[in-house]
Amino acid sequence: MSDSYQVQDQYGAYFLTFQIIEWVDIFTRKKYRDICIDCFKFCRAHKGMELFGYVIMSNHIHLIIRSRNGNLSGLIRDFKKYTAKQIIKEITTGGFESRIDWLLHRMKFNAAYNARSSEYQLWTHENHAVELYSNKFIQQKLNYIHQNPVRAGIVERPEHYLYSSATNYAELESIMEIDFI
Repeated sequence: MSDSYQVQDQYGAYFLTFQIIEWVDIFTRKKYRDICIDCFKFCRAHKGMELFGYVIMSNHIHLIIRSRNGNLSGLIRDFKKYTAKQIIKEITTGGFESRIDWLLHRMKFNAAYNARSSEYQLWTHENHAVELYSNKFIQQKLNYIHQNPVRAGIVERPEHYLYSSATNYAELESIMEIDFI
């Protein structure tokens, strides 16, 4: 396996992409997006996460983060493990998911082909970690994150998308605090 997209510097700032298996549109449901937002808040408050930018799209999350504790890989693992467990729990017991059988089938199928997964797999194991090495590169990645909902045709302006740090950078009301870069 190539290490070109792996976290090398545990204290470094990275652009990451967390992808749902098979690009399944999990985050079309507010409840699942909110699980991720709550986990971001917890990780910022208790796990040393510095969150500089994010966007939650229908089937993936882009973010720029750094670990104050020097354990970025552990932070990523814990975030993905916790959110997967909570989203799967909500799918199976929440009583509102119309796609329950199909979703569980897809997650069970993917878990069967991955030794690191248990009964269900929600996230892919890749994070496409790209270390940010200059201010220009950081700005490029932050713009990429904020333009994602615009390119997808969801909103006309980045700051109009609620589940993005673009609202923070535009100094508008936001659903959570971030660490400005």
